[in-house]
Amino acid sequence: MSGNNVSHSKSRTKRKFQVNLQKKRFYIVEEDRWILLNVSTSGIRTIDKLGLKKALSVAKEKGYYKG
Repeated sequence: MSGNNVSHSKSRTKRKFQVNLQKKRFYIVEEDRWILLNVSTSGIRTIDKLGLKKALSVAKEKGYYKG
């Protein structure tokens, strides 16, 4: 996503908004193993809300996760 930095004098310069990615380890109870995912902070909240198994199945349907 792109936007503008706006100074006090209202002059505008281009900037980019980067995704807040974090490397996070998750434990899969059914498979008794750990996985490492590069996931956004909003994705971490989604995993906390839905659970890892459900969130991974939704991500596979959308094509975000191939594991």
